[in-house]
Amino acid sequence: MPEEVLFETELRRSRAEVADYLRAVADKLDADEPVTLTSGDESVTMDPPASVDFEVKAERETSAGGGNEELSIELELEWSDADRPDELDVS
Repeated sequence: MPEEVLFETELRRSRAEVADYLRAVADKLDADEPVTLTSGDESVTMDPPASVDFEVKAERETSAGGGNEELSIELELEWSDADRPDELDVS
């Protein structure tokens, strides 16, 4: 299945700023509210269902020459459109 990137940003931030951002996302998830990601004039709103697949990954990438290493922590929430029940309206 092809991947379509809906939103992506990469900014250098302090640990405290990253923690604040993650808390804001966590607060939205805890309140069962949609999460809006914004950077400059770009934004996307996602509304995760009550249950999602949650992946945590720690990686180490080494350059081809064996010089610099890049370390990362990745957090991913994933769900299918089928995970959200269809809405049924009666009029």
